Amino acid sequence: MIINGIILLNKERGVSSNKVVNKVKYLLKAEKAGHLGTLDVLGEGLLPITLGKGTKLFEYYLNKDKVYRTTFKFGQTTDTLDLEGEITLQNDVKVSIDDVKAASKSFIGRFPQMPPAFSAKKVNGQKAYDLARAGKDVELTPKEIEIYSIDVLKEIEDNTFLLEVHCSSGTYIRSLCRDIAEKLSTYGVMLDIQRTKCGDFYLKNAYNIEDVKEGNFKIIQLETLFDYESIRLNKTQEEKILNGVLLPAAEVGLDNISNTNQIKIFGESDFLGIGIIIENKLKLDLRLI
Repeated sequence: MIINGIILLNKERGVSSNKVVNKVKYLLKAEKAGHLGTLDVLGEGLLPITLGKGTKLFEYYLNKDKVYRTTFKFGQTTDTLDLEGEITLQNDVKVSIDDVKAASKSFIGRFPQMPPAFSAKKVNGQKAYDLARAGKDVELTPKEIEIYSIDVLKEIEDNTFLLEVHCSSGTYIRSLCRDIAEKLSTYGVMLDIQRTKCGDFYLKNAYNIEDVKEGNFKIIQLETLFDYESIRLNKTQEEKILNGVLLPAAEVGLDNISNTNQIKIFGESDFLGIGIIIENKLKLDLRLI
């Protein structure tokens, strides 16, 4: 049976995202599987897994925002900025929850963020963490990201705080910990991280691997992901648009639709993807068939 869609998985800590994807692919006997944004091995939480035609959604969801819950400890750091690395620096600076809240405010908005040396960021075709583990110098460049909000939820113990961060795709929470610590004239290390939101998907709706094994899950159908007006094409129109031909908006009943509006396009029997109106013509912008 061909499976197309998305399953929301609650990834456990200590396993790679790719391993989880391959496990789900095996359990469901899916032809193809992928994900909509990796989580570090030490990370846990929401991992949307794409199946079949759903794998074509990666670019569409690439820039969707994320929400994380994370624990920062100040007063020390590691070479990886998390618990996977070795302690490299420490001091006896003590910070309060008010200190952390005040420092966090300066990171709201858009700014260039320096990725961690131990990351999957590519440097001359090689992953930064491979170069770092080999003892080689890693020359990274900052990437512009955006932080929408940082809520310091509570102080767990001295110098250790639980935060919730709403940010753009591509944000490194480990780097945020490092940078807030620098603002506080100390060092910081990320103790844990949980993704609770990815685009319009939420952790509360996710399943674990045991649920998948037992068949206790639902697959999100691709056509339900988009809250756009929909149209159905006849066979001739379907063949044209799948071959890259732009259809006059009036021909498909969309003459009153503004330019740039997105449309769900169905063929005679399949969901074809998402179209966009350009100069009064309908173009298949995201093809899912």
